Amino acid sequence: MTIATVLPWIEDNLLAVIVIIITVILIYHYLIEKEQGVKLSKRFRDSIFEVQSKIFLNASQYLISGNKDLAIKEFLNAVDLNRETIDTYFALGKLFRSNGQIDKAISIHRSLIARENISESTRLQALKELAVDFDKGGFIDKAIETYKDVLKINRDQHEVVQALCRIFEDIEDWEQAYNYRIMLSKVGHENQSETISHILVQKAKLHFNSGNYKDCSEDLEDAFRFAPSVSASILKLKLEIVFGNLEQAKILLIELLKEHPMYAAFVFVSLEEFNPKSKDYADYQKRLELIKNYYLEIEDEDLKSSPSVILSQIRLLKDINKSQNAYELLSSWLTKNPNQSDVIKMEFIKLLIETDKKDEALKQTKDLLGSINSSLTRHYCSHCGFNSDDIFWRCPQCHNWETIQFRWKV
Repeated sequence: MTIATVLPWIEDNLLAVIVIIITVILIYHYLIEKEQGVKLSKRFRDSIFEVQSKIFLNASQYLISGNKDLAIKEFLNAVDLNRETIDTYFALGKLFRSNGQIDKAISIHRSLIARENISESTRLQALKELAVDFDKGGFIDKAIETYKDVLKINRDQHEVVQALCRIFEDIEDWEQAYNYRIMLSKVGHENQSETISHILVQKAKLHFNSGNYKDCSEDLEDAFRFAPSVSASILKLKLEIVFGNLEQAKILLIELLKEHPMYAAFVFVSLEEFNPKSKDYADYQKRLELIKNYYLEIEDEDLKSSPSVILSQIRLLKDINKSQNAYELLSSWLTKNPNQSDVIKMEFIKLLIETDKKDEALKQTKDLLGSINSSLTRHYCSHCGFNSDDIFWRCPQCHNWETIQFRWKV
């Protein structure tokens, strides 16, 4: 089981996890107090244990029933009974945070950090919890600063480095995102090459959009050294078009589509993205049209068997007002490949309407409505199931890279 699968499970079963932690804390402190009984009489020690047992039992029951407010009240009683029980403060802080009471969680963890009579490991734990408080509360700058403070004390903190990676990727600070992914590759056990490649591509895109093709090329070369990601290949294709290397661009296009035919639609959407204010815009558009024409004339049977390739060709034909050509292409393709997805069927119905074939459009629509999918979104994340019609390289929900999949099959 990987960290990526463990963390969502913990979030989904937070109450159960807290109950287990509470039970362990209770047993631990009972044993410690039993060993160090010289400070307390047996009767007084047993009395505290009895009261604590009742408090933790009540808190556990409230947590299981989902009543966090009453559970918090019981924890506060436990703190009042024994203010030296540090673990109770940590449990209470986590409970405040999970209940959305970030300010109270922050207050508890700050008070722990300020204590003089705690170990450095406990202070480090409190600092990490404070960083999570800021993170969950949306105080991004404070979260970054506090996570970095943790790393100053101990750099071997996988979850802290991972949190910084997520934050910097969220705010699109690709320089810092790159630095912390490199650090994560050293402290973690998972290969970060693919993700680092994507991040370098994002850096390269910033240079590309500003017309700084030299730095773009350098970042792109670094990206390929880590992993030949799809996004890197697409940006390299754009650079070849900018430089006027059309033969090389054609070779790259075919190689990309043969290896990743499902990304055909992505390729041309990405190629269309070009700063209209750039001095290279006019030349780029002319060269791009030549690449499109080349693509539309491809007769490679392996490529044409892909639904993604055929759909991308149809959409290119429609963009240049050649709906009749698009209809003929798709009609012929469906004859050879009859069992297709709702997405392609809907595209065919649109073409029937656009080419004034209304009777057939009506028949196809009735057939489609009889077997329509419950979900009409074209893309989904293979890791978490996130659905979207938009193209995404990094899933907005689980933050994993290049997990997008297509619904070509019913």
